[in-house]
Amino acid sequence: MKDNRSRTYTWNNPLEIFDKAMILTGIDFIKAMFEGEIPPPPIMNTLDFKMSELNEGNVVFEFHPGEYHYNPIGSVHGGVITTILDSAIGCSLHTTIQKNTAYTTLEIKINFLRKITQDTGILKTRTSIKHSGKSTALIESDLEDEAGKVYAHAVSTCMIFKI
Repeated sequence: MKDNRSRTYTWNNPLEIFDKAMILTGIDFIKAMFEGEIPPPPIMNTLDFKMSELNEGNVVFEFHPGEYHYNPIGSVHGGVITTILDSAIGCSLHTTIQKNTAYTTLEIKINFLRKITQDTGILKTRTSIKHSGKSTALIESDLEDEAGKVYAHAVSTCMIFKI
């Protein structure tokens, strides 16, 4: 193999993060993470994306594609894109839940609209909660560039439940 590359990163114990999620309201938990009082979940360090904006019902993630995100055909792997959109959807919903409440993704559908490479530049999520009831939520999120061009679109149904 020629020209091997290396990448190193760190993460915190995710179980400590989970414990804090159970004692705070959703918005307080995400706000504490946004402000650095609670470390991000390991997946954010692994894929190298971060929260850049926080509003109730919409957490914006920022992602700069790199070659370590690539699939074998020279573009960002669909699983990376799906994970970022799923994270935006989940965190956006999380800002609306009360203490002792959780959620899980029941289904997610992704439309990959444009090829993403490291030359694409910074991409951000834009999320909208279309419906949030006692037991389910319907949420959409786009991954778009700074000009507003959409590269991927996700629709997800989440189940909401008491813990």
